Amino acid sequence: MSKITEQEALNYHIGGKIEINVKTSCKSAKDLSMAYSPGVAVPCIEIERDNELAYTYTNKANLVAVITNSTSVLGLGKISPVAGKPVMEGKAVLFKKFANIDSYDIEVDENNIDAFVEIVRALSPTFGGINLEDIKAPECFDIEAKLQAAVDIPIMHDDQHGTAIITTAAIMNALDIGGKKISDMKIVVSGAGAAGIACAKMYKSLGAKNIVMVDSKGVIYKGREEFDKYKSEFATDTKDRTLADAMNGADMFLGLSRAKLVTQDMVKSMNKNPIIFALANPVPEILPEEAAEVRDDIIMGTGRSDYPNQVNNVLGFPFIFRGALDVRAKKITENMKMAAALALAKLAKEPVPDYVKSAYGDKEFSFGKDYVIPKPFDKRVLVWVAPAVAKAAIEDGVARVKDFDIDAYIKALEEKIK
Repeated sequence: MSKITEQEALNYHIGGKIEINVKTSCKSAKDLSMAYSPGVAVPCIEIERDNELAYTYTNKANLVAVITNSTSVLGLGKISPVAGKPVMEGKAVLFKKFANIDSYDIEVDENNIDAFVEIVRALSPTFGGINLEDIKAPECFDIEAKLQAAVDIPIMHDDQHGTAIITTAAIMNALDIGGKKISDMKIVVSGAGAAGIACAKMYKSLGAKNIVMVDSKGVIYKGREEFDKYKSEFATDTKDRTLADAMNGADMFLGLSRAKLVTQDMVKSMNKNPIIFALANPVPEILPEEAAEVRDDIIMGTGRSDYPNQVNNVLGFPFIFRGALDVRAKKITENMKMAAALALAKLAKEPVPDYVKSAYGDKEFSFGKDYVIPKPFDKRVLVWVAPAVAKAAIEDGVARVKDFDIDAYIKALEEKIK
């Protein structure tokens, strides 16, 4: 992929990246009367009688809010809410491109947790779901939990759960390739922010028992001071104090921290068939070619598209919300997230279509060390992930839609990607 210039990026964004289009006819006086007064009163009365009819007579069933206060924008940190708007518009582009979900981006100038939650709660009747974005830890944990408790539509802070879901899918397949059990693995997580903590929680759900978390001050161990209640869940009895200590004998490294943090000596010290997901962007904790110089048994992924096994959240959030919206889910459960991860893991074992290879310069892909998760441009992700999420929502009792025909749903999605 050729490097883009700053001017090219600015030109691409002139006028913004999204717009609103009219879906219904508005070409005559009668159409105008239907769209607004007096015809609009009819669905208003019906919805007042039964609020669930908003899913039928408005765009609520296919509308997600992308909401931020821009306190933790990837690579930029805390910036003004309006400065974060291009990112939120970009998220709306991905929702539409990959899952045909309409989105509004909303930038909220509020950093107080309770005030932010109240603002979003008050806006929630408009939407079928809310994607929280670029909100710093640890506030993001409280915001998501309080907001989900206050509303009856799915809330997901993608910075937490997106990376967790995608890397969990990759781990499932890496375990098969490396012949390991997650319960036996020593997993090192570098970076104890929103994504790091969410990933560690999901790995525990998968069966991980030995997770060593490292923040900017070193290993989070029992007895160490200066960490919050969210990090305390991962304080372990260990003699490891530094990242280098933790990497010794580790089976997996997850990097959500900063560039060039991992050395070749650290990689050498890891257990056989190590898994390394170095996700700092744009420069990972260690480059794949540097790791490959000292080990030939690594399964490695980064956040970049120019290396194998790109961990990209676009494999998750559009399709998770697609499935959740289509059964009118009230929330996104842990089972729904795990179902998405399992679907992605299974899809990676399927033969890769030619159009996917073409999108990546006609490169061949097949299940193995360099292909443990699907590519973002694989249209089949919609057909695999959305139904898995919808099915899990029904099983968990959070779906409003009753008598959902999952087979018919899959066929309908298959028609959309042809």
